[in-house]
Amino acid sequence: MKFPSASERKLDIITLGRSSVDLYGQQAGGRLEDMASFAKYVGGCPTNIAVGAARLGLRSAVITRVGDEHMGRFIREQLQAEGVDVRGVATDPTRLTALVILGIRDKEHFPLIFYRENCADMALEADQIDPAFIAEARAVLVTGTHLSKPNLAAASRRAMQLARGNKAVTILDIDYRPVLWGIGGHGTGEVRFVDSAAVSAHLQSILSDCDIVVGTEEEVHIAGGSTDTLTALRNIRAKTPALIVMKRGPLGCVAFPGAIPASVDGALVDNGFPVEVYNVLGAGDGFMSGLLRGLLGGESIPAALRMANACGALVVSRHGCAPASPTWRELRHFLDRGSTYHALRKDPILNDLHWATTRRHVSPEICALAFDHRVQLERLAGQVGASQTRIPVLKRLIYDGAAKAFGDDSAFGIILDDRFGDDVLAHATGRGHWIARPVELPEQIPLVFENGRDIGSVLREWPLEHTVKCLVYQKPDDAPAIAGPQEDRLLALFEACRATGHELLLEIIPDKSKPGDGAMVAAMIRRYYEVGLKPDWWKLAAPDDTTGWAAITDAVTSHDADCRGVLLLGLDAPEPDLVRTLTAAAAQPICKGFAIGRSVFSQPAESWLQNRLSDAEFVAEVAARYRRLIDVWRGARNGRSAVA
Repeated sequence: MKFPSASERKLDIITLGRSSVDLYGQQAGGRLEDMASFAKYVGGCPTNIAVGAARLGLRSAVITRVGDEHMGRFIREQLQAEGVDVRGVATDPTRLTALVILGIRDKEHFPLIFYRENCADMALEADQIDPAFIAEARAVLVTGTHLSKPNLAAASRRAMQLARGNKAVTILDIDYRPVLWGIGGHGTGEVRFVDSAAVSAHLQSILSDCDIVVGTEEEVHIAGGSTDTLTALRNIRAKTPALIVMKRGPLGCVAFPGAIPASVDGALVDNGFPVEVYNVLGAGDGFMSGLLRGLLGGESIPAALRMANACGALVVSRHGCAPASPTWRELRHFLDRGSTYHALRKDPILNDLHWATTRRHVSPEICALAFDHRVQLERLAGQVGASQTRIPVLKRLIYDGAAKAFGDDSAFGIILDDRFGDDVLAHATGRGHWIARPVELPEQIPLVFENGRDIGSVLREWPLEHTVKCLVYQKPDDAPAIAGPQEDRLLALFEACRATGHELLLEIIPDKSKPGDGAMVAAMIRRYYEVGLKPDWWKLAAPDDTTGWAAITDAVTSHDADCRGVLLLGLDAPEPDLVRTLTAAAAQPICKGFAIGRSVFSQPAESWLQNRLSDAEFVAEVAARYRRLIDVWRGARNGRSAVA
C-alpha cells in the first residue's frame, strides 16, 4: 500500500456513497417518540468522513446525489463551508434528499429511522463516476452500504477500478446497516448486526480490490462470513492482502497489516481513550477521518491508529456526527495534552478550540452600518413630531442606502434590531451579509435582556447567521450590586450563544464621559475574560492614543488568540473626527473594521422625518456618507492618507 504523493494529485481522498440530513433529537435520555426538538446536521458515512478529513487538513471530496430542494442545498452549502470539494455532488431533479431521525436513549441505545426510500443518493449510477475526477485523488473510499443495490454496487466498483488504474489507494468502510440491506423493519435502524450470507457474499466480492478494509468487530464478522472474529479475519485475509483495521469501541482498535496472528492482541493494538460514551453515532466516521489523516499524512500505522482513536473519542463525546468531528488543532491538543475531563464535551479548553476552529467563515474585515437604535429614534421622532410608525420604514431606507453603497462586498455588515427592523432582518438574511442583532434593553444598568430573561429560548428562534450583539456599561470599580448581576447575565448570554451556535459581539462602554480611556476599557476586557467570557468580537470606542490600543490588544490576545477582533463604534461623532479615528484604528491589527451608525444616518433621518428629504434623497445621502467612511478605512488600511 503506497499513496501517490500529495504533489501529484489535487485531492487526498474522495469518498462515495450516502449523504443525508440528520435530525438529532435534543432531549438526551428520552424515547424517540417523545423528542420535542431536533438539531439538523449533515450526515451519511462517506459525507461525514469527507467533512472530518477536511477539518483535519486533507483535501477531500465526496461523490453522492442530493435532491433539488432545501435539504439538498443545505448539504451542498455545508460541505462547501467545510472545505469539501462538491464537484461530485449531483443534484437529482426528481428524488428527495435522504433523511435520518436519531436519538440518544442511553449509553447503549441510539434509536434511528432511515428515510431512504428511492432517495437521491440511491440513484447513483456507474456512468456518473467521472474518470478524470477519480484521477485527481490519492485515495478513494467506498462504503458497504452502497453495495446493497446493483446500481450502487456498479458505481462503487467503477470508482475503485478507476482508482486502482491510477495507482490510488482503495479503501472499504464496511459500514454495515442491516436495515439498509432490507433486513428488518423500518424501526430496526439501530440494529448493527444480523448475520446474512448474502451480505457477506456481496462484501467479499469487492475485497480483492481493496487496499484498506475498516470496520467494527461486528462488521468484520459480516465481511468475513463468521461470528468468530479470528475466522472472519482469516476469511478476509484470504480474499485480500489489504491492511485490515478493526474498531473495538472503548477498547480502541487493532490493525492487521499481514498474516492474521493466533490472537487479536498479537496484531498492532492501540488502546482506546477512557472517555464518557455520550453518542456512538458517527464515532466510526470520526475514527476513519483520523486514520486517513495519519496514513495520508505519512504517519506510521501505529501513529495513524492513535489519531483515529483520538478522533473517535472526541466524536463519541458529542452531539451529532459531522459537526462533532475535530479539527487538526483540536486533535493535536488532545493528543499532546489530553484532558482532565472524563466527559470531553464538558472540557472548556476543548470546547473553545472546537468553537473557534469550526465556526462559520466570515470576512476578515467588517464595515458595518449600525442602526439598531431604538430609544434614540423614538426620541428623535418625538422631537420632530413624527409618528413612531415611520421608524420601520426609516430602517428599511437606511438598509437600502447601505446596500446601495456596499451591499455586494463581502465586508458589508449591518447591526439591526427586531423591534423596528424585523422586516428588514428577514429581507437581509441569507444574502451573505454580516448581520448582528442586539439583545439588551437600551439604557439599563445592570443589563436587562429585551425579550425576556430566558435568553437561550430567545436565541433558539434566531437564524444562525445572526451574531448576538450586547451593549453593557460597566466600570472596573462598579459596586457588586451592579457588577454581579451584570456579569451573571453576560455569562448566561455567552453560554446560550455557544449552546445555540451564535457568535457574540460584546460592546462595552465603561464610562460615557471618557469613552476613549483605553486603560479602563482594557481593564474591563480583562475582567470579563477572568469571569469566563469569550466573545467572538469586541465593539469598542477608539482609545485616545496608541497606548490605549496597546493595552486593548494585549488584553484580548493574551486571553483569546482566536478572538475575531475589535470593531470600532462611532458614538455619533462628526465625520472629520471619524476620519481621524478610523485612520488611527486602521494601523492596529486587532481592529478589523467598524460598526458606525448615527454619524451616517442621524442628520438625514431628522430631515426625512420632517419630510424635508424624499425617500430617494435619504437613501442617496446615507449611501454617500457610509461610502466615504468605507473609503477612509480602506484607504488608511492600504497605507493611503485620508482626506475628510
